[in-house]
Amino acid sequence: MEGASNGGMLYHEVQESKLCAVHCVNTVLQGPFFSEFDLAALAYDLDRKERQMMLEGGGVVSSAGDFNSQESHNVSLDGDFSIQKALEVWDLQVIPLDCPVAEPAQIDPELENAFICHLHDHWFCIRKVNGEWYNFDSLYVAPQNLSRFYLSAYLDSLKGDGWSIFLVRGNFPKEFPILSSEASNGYGQWLSPGDAERITKSSNSIQASQATNQLARESSNPYSIEDAEMLSEMEDEDLKAAIAASLMDSSSTMASTESNTTQNEDQNAKEMDSSSVIASDESNTMQNDQNGKEVDSSSTIASDESNTTQNDQNAKKDTARSQ
Repeated sequence: MEGASNGGMLYHEVQESKLCAVHCVNTVLQGPFFSEFDLAALAYDLDRKERQMMLEGGGVVSSAGDFNSQESHNVSLDGDFSIQKALEVWDLQVIPLDCPVAEPAQIDPELENAFICHLHDHWFCIRKVNGEWYNFDSLYVAPQNLSRFYLSAYLDSLKGDGWSIFLVRGNFPKEFPILSSEASNGYGQWLSPGDAERITKSSNSIQASQATNQLARESSNPYSIEDAEMLSEMEDEDLKAAIAASLMDSSSTMASTESNTTQNEDQNAKEMDSSSVIASDESNTMQNDQNGKEVDSSSTIASDESNTTQNDQNAKKDTARSQ
């Protein structure tokens, strides 16, 4: 029985900048075979060969205008490389999974050795190493084990989500010399299957804890962001309505107060007028009484004076008769 490649170790590269294509190629080959500079040099060399072939083709120079430019067709400015050309260097074929030649892989994907997945400029590799399938996505901290039964369902799920899937066939490198000076290119690492499993579990535990904490923070607020915005709008409307009602109440109160004040003033004025009339009547009555008393007194005095005069005259008459 053939021994495990690379001593049973798994080679994994964690995402660095936009170098997922580099990570994908190296995990397919299971070793740090390429750096971004190697792939860039390879891409520019392929560009040169393509231009030369188009120019030597004769009669197609006009259609080769794009190839006459200095712009690369095998590497983009953001670091996305032509994976197919890089793997062809190792005599590996990259075949779209929906091609007729790849039909057996659609039926029994576990019989193959590697798949490449691509979506929105992100590349990653699903690879069988030492008889076990692993997801070597560079966005993961470690390769994740995939059971043979889950592999087919996982590929179907990726296709359903819009991923382009390619089958990789050919003679894969069996070994990579794991020397201390060559064991890593700065973002690659060798892991045993047990280490990869522990790292994955630890990462999942941390993520689950973070998700739980986030859920707890969200659940402490009974309202979602949309609910909070709606509630805020409702509160604003209620506040506006309350202010308007308050202003109306205030206006009504002020009007009522002014009305009551006016009524009270009118009532007081009437009462004052009535009191003045009564006081005037009483004053007139008292004045009349006083005048009456004065008349009576004058009459009495006049009467007394008249009586006195009369008495004096009578006395004078009596005296005259006696003489």
